[in-house]
Amino acid sequence: MSAAVVLAVPLVFASSCSLFGGGVGVSVGGEFGKVPEVEFPDGGPDDSLAVETLEEGDGVEARKGDLVVADYVGYRWNDDERKLVASSYAEGEPGVFPTGTVVPGLAEALVGSRPGSRVVARIPPEKAFGEKGDTRHRVGPGDTLVYVLDVRGVYGKSAGPEGKAQPQKGAGVPKVGDAAAGQVPVVTMPKAAAPAKLRAVTLVQGEGPEVKGGQLVALQYAGYFWRNGRVFNSSWGAGHPAAMTIGTGEVLKGWDEGLVGRRVGSRVLLVVPPSLGYGEKGLSQYGIRGDDTLVFVVDLLGVH
Repeated sequence: MSAAVVLAVPLVFASSCSLFGGGVGVSVGGEFGKVPEVEFPDGGPDDSLAVETLEEGDGVEARKGDLVVADYVGYRWNDDERKLVASSYAEGEPGVFPTGTVVPGLAEALVGSRPGSRVVARIPPEKAFGEKGDTRHRVGPGDTLVYVLDVRGVYGKSAGPEGKAQPQKGAGVPKVGDAAAGQVPVVTMPKAAAPAKLRAVTLVQGEGPEVKGGQLVALQYAGYFWRNGRVFNSSWGAGHPAAMTIGTGEVLKGWDEGLVGRRVGSRVLLVVPPSLGYGEKGLSQYGIRGDDTLVFVVDLLGVH
């Protein structure tokens, strides 16, 4: 996610696990949450999809369309090469996998996984990037992919706040109505001038951990124009929650200032003036003008 856009756009167990031969055909060792030790046999891969769960997790199973947050390593594998091409450990934060938009083999591997699971998958070209490959992901023509994923969190499209509703008080602040799970909340704008400063109001007080700067936060959100109340973007509209790093300048300043310190499970209303939003340039692709005050409803689902 870009700093220019606030719109989303891939438990520690003291045990080790390994697999070799049948199934995926690689050896995987090491503890959950630590860099996996992956060894490949001689020769090229089989040409079928294979998935193995090396560590069973707990909690809700991922379904197609859910957002999965996982630590991972990804390799390309062909007759001549076995090369690491992606690693969340090198990036310093988990990967984000909307299971409805990743390559088919990866979606199939993640569906059914639970938080705390270690999953290893061999993904043939026809369920990955095919015979053309993908230079952006450093995958060559006809490459098979191997992923080892330590699932940290699973977030469904109907995920929402979990906590105690707070009275909506204060003049000049939008009112947020109830909405069914998985639906965009209805927001009614006041008939008043937009505030010049950031307003951050907790609508539901969660009891989870506090959001800290630098953490990856899984969330639901919707953005509205103050001037007419119209929704210009939302995770509900995208069909799955989003995840982004908060407190480091990767999102709007209004988000960094308004969400750090809030607790997981909360629903927060943010009224963001242009100076803490998209500034004088606005963001034309979403119809945001340079003088637009923006209103967001944000549900904090988890931190990683």
